[in-house]
Amino acid sequence: MSDLDEHNPFQTPFQTDADDAHSDPDSPANSNSNSNVDLSSEPATPPAHPTRILASPPSSPGINRGFASGQSPTSKQAVYKAPQPAFKSDFCCVRDRWLHSGEDVEIQVVDAQKTSEHASSPYIAYVIKSGNATAYHRYSEFESFRNSLTKLYPTLIIPPIPSKQTIGDYAVKQGKAKEDIAMIARRKRMLQTFLNRVARHPILSNEHVYHRFLEGEVSWMEILNSPPISLIPKNILKAPAHSPTDPSASPAYMALPSPSVAHTLRRPDQRFLDSEAFTNKFSSHVSGPMEKVTRRTMKRWSEYAHDHSDLGAVLNGFSLNEEEQLAAAIEKTGQAIDATYISTTQLLQDLEQNWAEPLHEYAQFASIIKKLLVFRHQKHAQLELTQDALEHKRAGLEDLERNEREASRLEEALGRGRAPGPLSRSVSVNGARPASLGGLNAPSLSASEVGTSTEGEDEQDGVPHTPENPGEYAASDAVYTPPHPVTGPPPRRTGTGMGLLNALSYTIHGMMDVDPETARRNGISKTRESISQLEDALHLAAQDLKYSGSTIQADLDRFQRQKVADIREMCLAMARSHRDWCKKNMEAWEEAKKDIAQIPDHPNHLPEGIPESDPVVDRAGPSGRRLSSARGL
Repeated sequence: MSDLDEHNPFQTPFQTDADDAHSDPDSPANSNSNSNVDLSSEPATPPAHPTRILASPPSSPGINRGFASGQSPTSKQAVYKAPQPAFKSDFCCVRDRWLHSGEDVEIQVVDAQKTSEHASSPYIAYVIKSGNATAYHRYSEFESFRNSLTKLYPTLIIPPIPSKQTIGDYAVKQGKAKEDIAMIARRKRMLQTFLNRVARHPILSNEHVYHRFLEGEVSWMEILNSPPISLIPKNILKAPAHSPTDPSASPAYMALPSPSVAHTLRRPDQRFLDSEAFTNKFSSHVSGPMEKVTRRTMKRWSEYAHDHSDLGAVLNGFSLNEEEQLAAAIEKTGQAIDATYISTTQLLQDLEQNWAEPLHEYAQFASIIKKLLVFRHQKHAQLELTQDALEHKRAGLEDLERNEREASRLEEALGRGRAPGPLSRSVSVNGARPASLGGLNAPSLSASEVGTSTEGEDEQDGVPHTPENPGEYAASDAVYTPPHPVTGPPPRRTGTGMGLLNALSYTIHGMMDVDPETARRNGISKTRESISQLEDALHLAAQDLKYSGSTIQADLDRFQRQKVADIREMCLAMARSHRDWCKKNMEAWEEAKKDIAQIPDHPNHLPEGIPESDPVVDRAGPSGRRLSSARGL
């Protein structure tokens, strides 16, 4: 098992299959036979923040460590007060010790206050209560805090915060949009849910940035400008996936490409293709029909409540015009309708808190998971692009080395073709040296230089050389004598703009290396350096892909268990809300029925015990008196 597996906090049994998939010879990391990258040859980059690595939790049968496959809470309080799944022996601060104390801790947003502290304009500050600590943060600081978590942990599902207000809300409410009471109450609830979800996450709850956010001892701006947030790189793809802020990360990360989201993978992982398809289907259901129907249902319940409010007021006013039992019955009916209005309003609040808001939260979760899968897709594309670049560089190195061998072979052939011994001192009949004296690149000598040189040498030997006596080492007539080079400056071309072009050409040629041998060897050296750097980058990309895949898959499994428990609780909360609504309405209408029963019978109503089919009963009178038939008159 590699070091990255040891750094993986989600070490669960299902990872065996994931590791086997990555160790498969047909996997993308091993598909290139020319790469020769051994993932176990080099240790992974150690995390910069040891507090992010969890110790192994102690095995205790009496402690619930979260929602297992067949286990889920039975009430909403169980969802938000689940026992902590992580246990540590060392704590970075007091808040860390409180969060991992093993007790049912709950973070509360107890209030929202309007203030202008440390700002030029007033804003809404949310009061956070966590144990004995109190912190004040505005919405923009929550947003910045969550964005920082997404960069610190690019392979984890970071819980969402409530959405910003739309442009339509600002257009309708204008200057009062930020002070909307309903919006502030909704944000209080959802921000509290966000903080509690982070507190129950096995990794995020160990982040010291989160502890400082809850403490409130320093401003968020100071936290933002201090490590580890200040060490976050601009491009997360060119940083270690398990610790993007690691200052000791290999410089080979900078050689990794930044692939596009639309890059097509040659060998995609089927597990994540299935996860992407399932997430898209889940998102289309939640953010499509379910949210749409929920909004329409909430709107109609609201209209129903307002109509009952108006009807109750009308009936209460109408009861003032009547007397005795009828007036009391009408008033009681109006009160029952008012009770229906109140219970419907309560039903609306329950549906919004326990159904609509969690539903919208899971629509946000779907978008977050999509971005997480995109990050893993880019890491996979990064590996394939690095493999392609490495193959291209190796092919280029082979071409350069082949050219170098050809040049060396040609140089050896030219060296073997030269005459040995003192032929280097001979000159031709007309006073010029042969072409083989100085090699291919030997400079040409003028006639005066050749004559001066030969005369000096001959005088030292004491034998004058004449055309009749060319000398002991003279070349034969078969040696070709090249023409004498033309002396003097080259002819200049005149024309419009030629001076500028000549200057540019001279500058460019001066900047370029005109020696092909030196340029070729420099190219080979640079290519070998690039290949070495790409091999390191390929090794890092393979490790990042393995870590990203296993961590994302583990967090997706944890999220699936959380989703099952939350949706179960949402359905139970809706059932309880409707049950309570029906119970309150039943009690109100039962009270109204008692007063309605006190109203006297209608004059045309048959007394009890008299059959309706008796033709001799006078149905016009209340006494039931017998009347004579028309036939008997």
